[in-house]
Amino acid sequence: MERSVCNTSLQLDYPWTQRPIIVSAPMRLIALAPLAVAVSRAGGFGFIGAGTDVRDLESHLQEVSDTIKKEPIESAAALSKETLPIGVGFINWGADIDLALRAIERYRPSAVWFFAPHQNADLVPWTNAVRKSTYGMTKIWIQVGSVYDALEVAELCRPDVIVTQGSDAGGHGLERGAGIISLLPEVADALTDAGHGNIPLVAGGGVVEGRGVSACLRLGAAGVCIGTRFLASTEAQIARGYQEAVLRSTDGGLSTVRSKVYDILRGTTGWPARIGGRGIINQSFLDAEGGVVTEENKQAYAEALKQGDLGWSSGGRLTAYAGTGVGLIKAIQPAKEILFQIRQQVEDVEAAMVNRRSKI
Repeated sequence: MERSVCNTSLQLDYPWTQRPIIVSAPMRLIALAPLAVAVSRAGGFGFIGAGTDVRDLESHLQEVSDTIKKEPIESAAALSKETLPIGVGFINWGADIDLALRAIERYRPSAVWFFAPHQNADLVPWTNAVRKSTYGMTKIWIQVGSVYDALEVAELCRPDVIVTQGSDAGGHGLERGAGIISLLPEVADALTDAGHGNIPLVAGGGVVEGRGVSACLRLGAAGVCIGTRFLASTEAQIARGYQEAVLRSTDGGLSTVRSKVYDILRGTTGWPARIGGRGIINQSFLDAEGGVVTEENKQAYAEALKQGDLGWSSGGRLTAYAGTGVGLIKAIQPAKEILFQIRQQVEDVEAAMVNRRSKI
């Protein structure tokens, strides 16, 4: 199957979505039922970030189910009888597969998103169990950050979608990796050469508005994943101080950094060695010379947690994960408005390209 054909077929699995397909990233503790439902209701594909601790997942999915029963999502009414029109993202090095499967089997989200196993083979039992328990109705998405990983998960799991994350992404990703502009086409070519050209690719990493979305689509993406932009949405479960730090930041290539410092300070140290978290540079990072986190730094971080929103103020110490596109975010808005603006920007870019060609 040619990639253009498989890209079109992606929308058939998620009939409530509008083109271009915009996916909200499953940001742990931030992307919960309100954001996931709002994005899907606006024609995108919203994901809940279950992360590593899935003990509350059933309650989040019940909230989605209750919300949609009260106000069904247009174009998803028939689908929602069998699956919920949202997805769930797991951080597989820490998530409990038995608890996760119990929630998936009961509520049947339209997709599950796997990320950060200790080794890619660890995703095989997850993939097989989800497909068996939902009779294939819950689709398998797997996030990768390299050509090598894309080829390996394609062989091992035959995922329904591969999420290709470039190095500009906020939050966690490979410490060494390529930007989406070079990564996406190389992954697409490698998968096609290996006989896996039928797997749709969703692109992400530093994309926060329509121009970036348009670029990814031109590179062959079936859809585009956005995380950092939705930090500044009204539905995100996020401290106001964190949101203000996002709005205050500019020049994301200089004002953010990928590091293990933030995980050490937060006590989330189970990540595979090759993965680090990109966040806005703060005093905690500056005090960790050479990546070394002292006890004094840890104590200062603990004190900053008691300050609430002030902990993210200028000169603050609390972690604010964000991608390099952070400087393009100017306002806190409802997810519906964010999606509308992105689609309008994509249309404007496409119209401008057509206009240029007509003048050649």
